[in-house]
Amino acid sequence: MERIPILRMGDLLLVTIQVDMHDRLAMTLQDDLTRDIIRFNAHAVLIDISSLEMIDSFIGRMLSNISSMSSVLAAKTVVVGMQPSVAMTLVELGMSMPGVQTALNIEGGMALLRDSMDPEFPEVEDDSP
Repeated sequence: MERIPILRMGDLLLVTIQVDMHDRLAMTLQDDLTRDIIRFNAHAVLIDISSLEMIDSFIGRMLSNISSMSSVLAAKTVVVGMQPSVAMTLVELGMSMPGVQTALNIEGGMALLRDSMDPEFPEVEDDSP
């Protein structure tokens, strides 16, 4: 089954979507991300969608759901790299995507996450063999 890689960087999970999203892949990503937030005690999720040229209402809802689920699991989520055509499509579809924070690029997303994180949160040490 096709999966989108989730990279762990301390207490941050980084997702870079490099393929066209379809419904099943979006649902798999949602399941994988929620599992990894718990597994790694992640406090932040950065999702780069700069390669997506099209998005439909289902994928938009999945991004919103991912953000909501992350929030319930005490992780902040930022979506970065949205193409202007994708933003226009979401507006035309009437999708407000409540709770989804966005930034223009990865650097902006990282800054947004850094600013919103509690400075008392320790970084997770890599204890994998």
